Amino acid sequence: MKTLPIAIAFGLFGAVAVTVSFAQQWPTWVMFVAWVSFYIFGKTWQSSLWAFLQIVLGMCMAVLIQLTAGLLGEVIGSLGFAASVFLYIGSLAYFARTRRLNNIPAWFLGLIILFGVHPPLEPLSILQLLVPIIAGFVFAWLNNTVVEKIHARQTPHSPTH
Repeated sequence: MKTLPIAIAFGLFGAVAVTVSFAQQWPTWVMFVAWVSFYIFGKTWQSSLWAFLQIVLGMCMAVLIQLTAGLLGEVIGSLGFAASVFLYIGSLAYFARTRRLNNIPAWFLGLIILFGVHPPLEPLSILQLLVPIIAGFVFAWLNNTVVEKIHARQTPHSPTH
């Protein structure tokens, strides 16, 4: 019976998240990428903010890759995209050496989100993707908080004398 309350919490938060996502017409998978990021990158607000920042930077990199590929394509043709990817992804080796922007998987999640959704390269279309990303982190935090409270209630407390 100890697992049942946790299963109910998981199911409830998942169902609410999907319902909200569908109602808002968000790409649901984007929200769940952020949800998983909360767990993978540390389960704290501080680690989530740094992961969020690097996901956003990865999205910005994806925009730059596309814009640069267009420019390079005018000069070197179909190799423009590959050259652009080479330049920007290669730069991640330098970010990996920094103290705070070294979460390469988070950068790649941003790239995946932008290339996966493939929105028009317009500020509003790209900024709108931040909403399901933020929602994913919030739902994950809420879910984790409830599960931790359930665990705390299930853990026997030793009496203090």
